[in-house]
Amino acid sequence: MKHCYFAPLEGITTYIYRNLHHQWFGGMDKYFTPFVSPTSNRDFKSRAKKDVIPEHNRDIPVVPQILSNRSDEFLYTAERLAEYGYTEINLNLGCPSGTVVSKGRGSGFLTDLDGMDRFLYDIYENCPVPLSVKTRIGRYEPEEFSEILKIYNKYPIHELTIHPRVRDDFYKNIPNWDVFEYALEHSTNPVCYNGDLCTFEDYERFCERFPTVDRIMIGRGLIGNPGLVHEIQTGEPVRLEEVSGFMWALKEAYQECMADNPVLFKMKEIWVYLAELYPQGERLWKKIKKARRLSDYENIMRQWKF
Repeated sequence: MKHCYFAPLEGITTYIYRNLHHQWFGGMDKYFTPFVSPTSNRDFKSRAKKDVIPEHNRDIPVVPQILSNRSDEFLYTAERLAEYGYTEINLNLGCPSGTVVSKGRGSGFLTDLDGMDRFLYDIYENCPVPLSVKTRIGRYEPEEFSEILKIYNKYPIHELTIHPRVRDDFYKNIPNWDVFEYALEHSTNPVCYNGDLCTFEDYERFCERFPTVDRIMIGRGLIGNPGLVHEIQTGEPVRLEEVSGFMWALKEAYQECMADNPVLFKMKEIWVYLAELYPQGERLWKKIKKARRLSDYENIMRQWKF
């Protein structure tokens, strides 16, 4: 049985989503938080703090993720997270966002191998808990990865999660399984796969090519089908009634902490991925997209017997 991890999606996989997903579907070995960026006052931004404080993550296997290219910033943030009781911290070297990359962070760090090497040396010498890494295979070309992997192999990476796209792919094009295979053959650290596992059939194809890989990370596929890991583990497809119940519970949980308009925006963000799970999902999404008030959204859900 493979270990299954929930990848972070900024703005979606918050503590509210994680708690309800764990309650309704379970099955996850780890939930990774959207990245935390260090601040100048050595504290967390309000939204990030809400996401990582222990009382919002009770009885859930959560791994916080840090986005940084400065070892001093990374380390004081890691120390705070360790004080909260976290036993693993993840370094984001994969984010393709333009604002992130322009600052040399996320996948933007992958072009500064000397700087990244010094950074990794500092944090692996001084971090109080084990560190895992989530990476892309380069910024511009897949051929960059062999040199990147040489750097990773110098350090005791708790787990190396590889999304086999370059930064300039963003989420387009097909993940490069040949480069992932190279990583399996040459990495001195445990390797986890991430990228385009959106259906049970995708998972089966992956297993056929890589039968020995024992850990996978899924992001957009789980937003589009929150019961996907249960299907992987049991062979039983998710029941749409269960997904509908989850979505009502999620809306109500959001309403407890934010106004109606932000709740509507949150629900629309999720339905971008979720609509394909339903018969006539394209028609449903067009109606949801046009909803201007949360009450409009609720009426659409009732009309479609959710």
